[in-house]
Amino acid sequence: MKARTLKKNKVNVITLGCSKNLVDSEVLMGHLKANNFDVTHEAVDEEEQIVIINTCGFVENAKQESIDTILKYASAKKDGSIEKLYVTGCLSERYKSDLEKEIPDVDAYFGTRELPKILKTLKADYKHELVGERLLTTPQHYAYFKISEGCDRPCSFCAIPLMRGGHVSVPIEELVQRAKKLAANGTRELLLIAQDLTYYGLDLYKKRELANLVDALSDVEGIEWMRLHYAFPGGFPLDVLDVMKNRSNVCNYLDMPLQHISDNMLKSMRRGTTRQKTIDLINTIRDKVPGIALRTTLIAGYPGETQHDHEEMLRWVEDTRFDRLGIFTYSHEENTNAYALKDDVAARTKKKRADAVMAIQQEISLQLNEKKVGQQFKVLVDRKEGEYYIGRTEFDSPDVDNEVIIKADKDTYLRLGDFVHAEITSASDFDLYAKLV
Repeated sequence: MKARTLKKNKVNVITLGCSKNLVDSEVLMGHLKANNFDVTHEAVDEEEQIVIINTCGFVENAKQESIDTILKYASAKKDGSIEKLYVTGCLSERYKSDLEKEIPDVDAYFGTRELPKILKTLKADYKHELVGERLLTTPQHYAYFKISEGCDRPCSFCAIPLMRGGHVSVPIEELVQRAKKLAANGTRELLLIAQDLTYYGLDLYKKRELANLVDALSDVEGIEWMRLHYAFPGGFPLDVLDVMKNRSNVCNYLDMPLQHISDNMLKSMRRGTTRQKTIDLINTIRDKVPGIALRTTLIAGYPGETQHDHEEMLRWVEDTRFDRLGIFTYSHEENTNAYALKDDVAARTKKKRADAVMAIQQEISLQLNEKKVGQQFKVLVDRKEGEYYIGRTEFDSPDVDNEVIIKADKDTYLRLGDFVHAEITSASDFDLYAKLV
């Protein structure tokens, strides 16, 4: 047993999984700070009195990482390094009763929508006046901005509705107020996120209101960039493209997870679309917003995926030339509709197919980047690493897309969060090298 030197009410929040989880952690941390807790995010000094783990339960790898993290801190609690351990988030929502039996050293497990209950357990007040207040874990100049919770889509492979519930939109007026608070604290870029961005407003306003929301947010003083993530292709509200084209602070960028292109796969996945509808939508988007950067996410090795389906995806990726692309290997998740299907694609084959897609995308990315050499771009400076400043263009989102690397000469001083103009001097697969103009 190690001697206690723990600080009263010191909380360390650990976040696993996606950017939507990160927002939940930031909101929790904001409430704790308002209740005079000393809050840190993913601290490593192990001097915390309380640890709260915000888990992910999306796919097998993420679930295992969450379980390993819980076990690590349960062990720390046993040896006296921490006093209390709480678990929240998607894994806890999905497997609460199992976790309580298997890892009883955790003081309490909470679901995805139990923030008031967590605070009550910690003897903290849920402060309604703090709506929109967060303790950012990202650099102050950009923030993930969640516009809704949950999902009503019936995708066969996805466990999100099991963990996050049905779709609930946040009213436009409240989101504008949240954006104003962020802007007042120095946020210059909003990264709009949701389980399904394009469904926004159907529950509240009985129609899709993403365009009106983006239009309203673009009026917020201080917000110079805004970008859209996780837009479902079915029922895509084309009027948001008009806002993107007409508003200078709405980035020409769209993240639209498409998952596959084979009609057989799309039907089994219950995506509500077809190969031709997908191709037509991409063409329409590119016609309406010339030069838009399109990012997508795909799945390799879904049950029943044949070599022909895979080759169809390869040809489509090659022809479509997405600016950005990520691909996951299929994870067989219990209680999803696809769980009734036989997981008949071998793990090695799944990986091989995913690697083949990324090999094509890597070459496409290099070709697209090389075309930018000699061009000038507005760049947002995110951080400094050694002798280099690292930034992004409007066509790139943090952590997942290209970065712009600028040499920090002795006479060059850039502030993080500043916008600068830079000329691209050379390019690699996923990075751009630039000089200040």
